[in-house]
Amino acid sequence: MKRFKTILFASVATVVAVAQTAPVNPNATAEAKQLLEVVYNQRGKGTLSGQHNYPLFSDIYMERVENLTDGHHPVVMGQDFGYSKTNSLDGINYRQRTVDNAIKWYKKGAIVTLMWHSVPPTVRDNYTTWQGKYGVQSKMTAEQWKSLFTEGSELNNNWKTQVDIIAFFLKQLEEAQVPVIWRPYHEMNGDWFWWSSGTPDDYKKLYRMLYERLTNYHGIDNLLWVFNGNELGSPNVKDYELYFPGHDVVDILATDIYRHNYNPRDYEALQKLANGKPIAWGEVGKMPTPEIIREQPNWVWFMCWSEFLETSNEWAPRKELYDSKEVITLEEFTK
Repeated sequence: MKRFKTILFASVATVVAVAQTAPVNPNATAEAKQLLEVVYNQRGKGTLSGQHNYPLFSDIYMERVENLTDGHHPVVMGQDFGYSKTNSLDGINYRQRTVDNAIKWYKKGAIVTLMWHSVPPTVRDNYTTWQGKYGVQSKMTAEQWKSLFTEGSELNNNWKTQVDIIAFFLKQLEEAQVPVIWRPYHEMNGDWFWWSSGTPDDYKKLYRMLYERLTNYHGIDNLLWVFNGNELGSPNVKDYELYFPGHDVVDILATDIYRHNYNPRDYEALQKLANGKPIAWGEVGKMPTPEIIREQPNWVWFMCWSEFLETSNEWAPRKELYDSKEVITLEEFTK
């Protein structure tokens, strides 16, 4: 990716176009502004390749792609801040390594996207389990949601503490001048995470509360904010628009695809909701084919989820995808 440089405005029309691609954070860093402009300009010009990496395994899947595609690297490097005890798959002790990997791959020209399977505010600690009464996939009652939004309550304070810890790591990336595509509270239109266990209005309030805490309280300005749902048609999944928190706090819209059908209705629904903003495949299991990308050309990137690179994708179609003109590799992106 070409790094930020001064842009000379040739006309009023150019100024208007640039203004339309400005991040929702008015204090966004120069690097964040440039990255969002790159994302806007990529639409219809080929989908950027991407790969997620579990905290435990560092950035091994980024290198694994090279071995499985005869020399290609993904453009988008994804990682998670984790939620579980130390030295586990999503161990919280790997958060600093997540930051270090983000800096490492950004210097190589990659785009960084980060997420956080966050601990529910019903937990005081900074870690939890995946399932169970207090797990990432737990449910919160209406009273607990009310408490979360009550300033100074136990749940409100728990949530602030957990967010403030993540802010410490995000701030390091801002200081290193690394822009981050930030995917908080994803798959909210499903019913499997604690942040989707309330009403749609609860979710929208939570998302906006996080935006306020990170942007205005902590002054973190290197983030591009993503509204990342789950594909329509999956069990217990509702329409995207029910959970959309507003264009004033969303830079990019995305969805996760694990049912392998890449239904055009997700493409159409997100483009309608985006109203001109970029859309992306935030997570995928089986990667899209070149034919699907030709039919749905405005997806800016896809990010294959960790081991799905091998478990859901066979050698021939995987290599065909990375070799195709429809997909952009890191080597092409940094030319």
